[in-house]
Amino acid sequence: MVLEASFAAAASVPWIFLLGGLTGLVLLWQTGRLLHQLWWQPRRLERALRAQGIRGTSYHFPAGDLKEYGRLAKEAWSKPLPLRCHDTVQRVAPFLYQLVREHGKTSMSWFGPSPKVAIVDPELAKDVLSNKFGHMEKLKFPGLSKIMGDGVLSHEGEKWVKHRRILNPAFHLEKLKRMLPAFSACCQELVSRWAESLGSDGACELDVWPELQNLTGDVISRTAFSSSYHEGRRIFQLQAKQALLVMTNIRKIMIPGYMSLPTANNRKIHKNNKEVESILRDIIRKRIQAVKQGESTKDDLLGLLLETNMREGDGNNSESTGMGMTIEDIIEECKVFYFAGMETTSVLLTWTMVVLSMHPEWQDRARVEVTGLFGKNKPEYEGLSRLKIVAMVLYEVLRLYPPATSFARKTNKEMEIGGITYPAGVILELPVLFIHHDPDIWGGDVHEFRPDRFAEGISKASMDSGAFLPFGWGPRICIGQNFALLEAKMALCMILPRFEFELAPSYTHAPHTVITMHPMHGAQLKLKAI
Repeated sequence: MVLEASFAAAASVPWIFLLGGLTGLVLLWQTGRLLHQLWWQPRRLERALRAQGIRGTSYHFPAGDLKEYGRLAKEAWSKPLPLRCHDTVQRVAPFLYQLVREHGKTSMSWFGPSPKVAIVDPELAKDVLSNKFGHMEKLKFPGLSKIMGDGVLSHEGEKWVKHRRILNPAFHLEKLKRMLPAFSACCQELVSRWAESLGSDGACELDVWPELQNLTGDVISRTAFSSSYHEGRRIFQLQAKQALLVMTNIRKIMIPGYMSLPTANNRKIHKNNKEVESILRDIIRKRIQAVKQGESTKDDLLGLLLETNMREGDGNNSESTGMGMTIEDIIEECKVFYFAGMETTSVLLTWTMVVLSMHPEWQDRARVEVTGLFGKNKPEYEGLSRLKIVAMVLYEVLRLYPPATSFARKTNKEMEIGGITYPAGVILELPVLFIHHDPDIWGGDVHEFRPDRFAEGISKASMDSGAFLPFGWGPRICIGQNFALLEAKMALCMILPRFEFELAPSYTHAPHTVITMHPMHGAQLKLKAI
């Protein structure tokens, strides 16, 4: 027995050594892989870019410029801007401002171990956004996209083409016209609530930022789900909580693997996401079942999406046979509706009311135009399409305070842009805010609020016809831009005839950006009934 045990022990020794050797090889391979990603590849890319004359910061292992980015942001955000000051770049994007001032308009910085090259030339930016060379992809942050919605905004290749084709019909102007009654109803509720808040002197002080967030949340709830409006409201409330959690943890969320950690915030995010997906799945399945039983699809975003999706059916859908997208796909696209639809329009409307408070002469001109077109009647599409001054105001606000302050793409193959050869793995940053505030493009009055620069249209507003990029450019231009502008026009047409507004004494002019450009301390205005 003892002899057998000895033989067994002796036989097992090589296996122990083999297992230990394999473990060591795996660890060695992982270490080598990390060294390649965090040391050798950044050095190789840095040499390739500097050899072509691109200047910028040097790579700091392993986080790049993230620490300096955070330090400069904290310092800039501690000091508000003077009232009526629209020179926002230094406060909103202090790291980029310093980078360009020290190293030029095409300059390099580091997003962790990835080199990031800022491209301020509008023509080159359009080349990147149109992906005319076919060697670029959107930056992906898996944890973030799952919260916001893993839909058309983050897809690539054939999946993006398919989803965009299915979504496009829902955002055609003819379909958007049918949503105007929902826009109007939500805006009427807003102005009625504001009217009830007025004091005996016919005035009140109000932070319009959360008010306008609620308005655009209501609009997207009604236009996306119509008869399921109350369930839509619950989704809006949960997505608003998600946005707050994202904003307070944005730098951590972008760290690979962070969303898998069992932190208190992550547990809240996962719980909210689970409830959102459960509500959406229930709404979508009920709609699909109703259509299969012979009911017609509704004219809301979900109905239009399902209608096109069924026509796109390929018969290979595991959850919904005959449909082009799975239920899970539709759920993610609905989540994108909320984040993109609510956020963009609420930011635009908030800065429009703030800026019109700073420039009452333009507020008066817009009001005269609106009352002249509609009187006391509800705005309708033909009238909204004839608004010239209101449109000019919205464009100038989008120029000075673009919701998305930059776009980014990453090269997946070697490619040439503007005489520079970029290896695979380089981030190309397109700083919209910087382009919109460039005096070489817009002239010496670039930081002034001058809506009349758009009097002859967008293409003639600057020295470069393609320098206005609030919604992006090319095939991936924002699918909801007409939705956002139509909603913003409707809101202004119902607010301007009923209220005059000016900055409240408590207002602090402090634009800053996390995902989009927000008023850091709110948007306190004094409203007075007309």
